[in-house]
Amino acid sequence: QGKILEKTGLCSQITFGRYVRQGRKLGVDPKLFIWDLQFNKVPVRVYQPKATSDGRRRGIIFFHGGGWVFGSLDTYEKVCRYISRESESVVVSVQYRLAPEHKYPAAYEDCLNATIHFMKNIEHYGVDPANVIVCGDSAGGNLAAAVSQTLAGRSDLPRLRAQILIYPGLQALDFNLPSYHQNRGVPLLFRERAAFFALQYLNGDALHMQEVLEGSHIPPDMRLKYGKWVNPDNIPEKFKVRGVKPLRPTDFIAEVYETVKRFCEPNLCPLLAEDAIVHQLPESFILTCEYDVLRDDGLLYKKRLEDNGVRVTWYHLEDGFHGIISLFDYCGLSFPAGKRGLDSVVNFLKSL
Repeated sequence: QGKILEKTGLCSQITFGRYVRQGRKLGVDPKLFIWDLQFNKVPVRVYQPKATSDGRRRGIIFFHGGGWVFGSLDTYEKVCRYISRESESVVVSVQYRLAPEHKYPAAYEDCLNATIHFMKNIEHYGVDPANVIVCGDSAGGNLAAAVSQTLAGRSDLPRLRAQILIYPGLQALDFNLPSYHQNRGVPLLFRERAAFFALQYLNGDALHMQEVLEGSHIPPDMRLKYGKWVNPDNIPEKFKVRGVKPLRPTDFIAEVYETVKRFCEPNLCPLLAEDAIVHQLPESFILTCEYDVLRDDGLLYKKRLEDNGVRVTWYHLEDGFHGIISLFDYCGLSFPAGKRGLDSVVNFLKSL
């Protein structure tokens, strides 16, 4: 529908997508205090349980999904309320700037700055500085991973207790991993849309999308360098039983690489971080869905973390698809698998 409206000149498909996903404001929650604030000029919404607590609570900084171009505080209102109530935690939902109007690294910088502000002013929110977690789904999972890597070496701030990555997108080198082919036409994220969103975030447009999908955008030497991490050989065989066809190699196009070379930056593609960074990361929770083009990004990062001695809790939704958590209690579209996935996040938080 968005493409049709764009072709007729009525509105862009991104504008239409934002309208569809905008969510709505909810009424008062009897169990939560909710405030709209700004952390270092970044809009945030803070959820704090009303019930008294024996000690300081855990704090969760939440980055919403939406391909870096969609999503808002209202879109994820029900998800954040549920996490705050069920885990009895203070949740900070971050409204980072969206692409294509604000290109990389705007979203990453907003998430990092909001997180640092929260950690420096943590006493105002009754949060234990030793129990702060970054969390996000899809593009928000990407941002949570990037923020976690950046803070891993900071000695002037408390160490993050954990990171929670819900079907995260973590690399843009290879759009031909098994999950990309198996689930290329599965809603809510098609293969071509994954590349479209990544390019919107990087450059503010989707030029060279076909070349990126084909893999012509990465030089052979870099493909070899990162091949130890972004490699289908690192994905368990049981995930390759559904229709995976090897592709013939495509020729490298230097002009395309010049426009997308920042895809090799870990702040944009956290799967490419060096081991020296990865081994410093906090305990991690990764949720993947079987019917999701981004499934293998999560599986590859799980292996990288475990190879570097990081404790990982992995939860796989065999009947899940990309975006299923965001549909929790959403206009009657809730799926049992989404509720199970959200509860797995809550259970992990309670275990910390």
